[in-house]
Amino acid sequence: MHSNHASDSGMGSDADVAALAALVADAEAAADVVRAGQVREVRVLVAAGVLAEQQSAGASERVKAREMALIAAELAGVFVATDRTLQRRIDEARDLVDNYPLTMAAWEAGRIVRGHVRVIQDVGCVIPAGDRAEFERLAIEKCERDAPNRVRDALQMVAERVHPRSFTERHEEVAAGRCVSVKPGPDGMSDLIATLPTVIADGIVDRLTRQAREIINARPARDAAGVPDERADANGRAPDAETTLDVGSSFIDDGRSIDQVRADVFSDLLLAGTPTLDPTATGDGNGTLGAIRAHVQVAVSALTLMGQDEGPADLAGRSPIDAATARELAGNATSWDRLLTHPVTGTVLECDAYRPTAAMIRLLRARDRHCRFPGCRQPAIRCELDHTIAASDGGKTHVCNLADLCKRHHDVKHHTRWHVVQLAGGTLVWTSPTGRVYREDAPPPLVTFTIPEPHGTAEPPPDVPPPFWRASPPFRRAAPGYERTRNAAGKRPFRGD
Repeated sequence: MHSNHASDSGMGSDADVAALAALVADAEAAADVVRAGQVREVRVLVAAGVLAEQQSAGASERVKAREMALIAAELAGVFVATDRTLQRRIDEARDLVDNYPLTMAAWEAGRIVRGHVRVIQDVGCVIPAGDRAEFERLAIEKCERDAPNRVRDALQMVAERVHPRSFTERHEEVAAGRCVSVKPGPDGMSDLIATLPTVIADGIVDRLTRQAREIINARPARDAAGVPDERADANGRAPDAETTLDVGSSFIDDGRSIDQVRADVFSDLLLAGTPTLDPTATGDGNGTLGAIRAHVQVAVSALTLMGQDEGPADLAGRSPIDAATARELAGNATSWDRLLTHPVTGTVLECDAYRPTAAMIRLLRARDRHCRFPGCRQPAIRCELDHTIAASDGGKTHVCNLADLCKRHHDVKHHTRWHVVQLAGGTLVWTSPTGRVYREDAPPPLVTFTIPEPHGTAEPPPDVPPPFWRASPPFRRAAPGYERTRNAAGKRPFRGD
């Protein structure tokens, strides 16, 4: 249970808040200047490419390459980069202007930022030229609603729907190239690289992470228990430092990071079949590490499950997966959920668990998909549930008062001046310490099935929320309905539990 009231440390006075507000306003103005400079840079690079083409018109490919290299070398001194880097940037700029005109226009208008442009180019390169305009239109709509680091998954699903070839067909082709390789590195280290289907790779990392956390969580218990009896010598004395190192210092003074523990468990599992050092084991018995299994969260349409559609499923927090893998996962699952979504917005409205286990948690994971703090995309399966209105303030343990927050942003909500209100449909409205408002709509599932409305009867689209990165400018203005959420004591009842 958390304290009702956020700590005022670090932003304790109104003067501090006002100073931060002024700083944020300056940052916004600077961001506009940076965007204008970035757009102008792209135009300059495009002009350089066009000039190289004009100067070498009708010449051989060798002459064309030389002209481009000369111009790139000249610009490299201005941009303080190598000529090869400049030539690559010229190619990227021309690709953007020539093949993504809608994206370029949206960027110039300030509707999206440079990060969005990069993602659109990265994802859209697989789309045939004839289908790219439709991809751009849908991609820009999604980018206007979210931060660059959270749109890649959605844009990949858009690309799969627009692409003329099925995802399953293309996945089967590239899966034939799965392999394991070793890249030697310095100082006796190497990179072990495995090229695997995404769902397999994600499951491996999830299991390693769970086992590593089990090892790390066992440290306090070992510290409290002291030296195990079976490690004492015949006279009852504890082993000295040298003996401790010989027996295995992983259990004593274990200061390994989670990345280091993951790497050690990975090596143990592949070389020995099981973790050789299990701090959860007692006596001669087995510990809990071997029983830990990988968890992945996948959304798949009913038509795909029935084999009537080969559209990709969504691996939450990662990328699309092929329909065959999704059906195999569904067939092996001990429990799964049916999601009822809104036909217009796609928001999760209801979740039926066929073998109910913690149904509320399962519904919220399906609704939220990731941490609901602005810009964060930590998968919901690794988040904590937070009471928007604290239980001590009368908040109920209900899906309308719960949301997934990662550990970092759970702490931010409870120990800083960030405030949040939950509206209908799981929409969260966050207010920063300076009064800037950020709207977080519940992310619709990337895999949905809806029946189109008859012509002329479709409902009007919902109000489009402001872009994620452009908060409402008035200082300390709250979201609509903010004042109505105050309780009788005058407190803001949304500071969490």
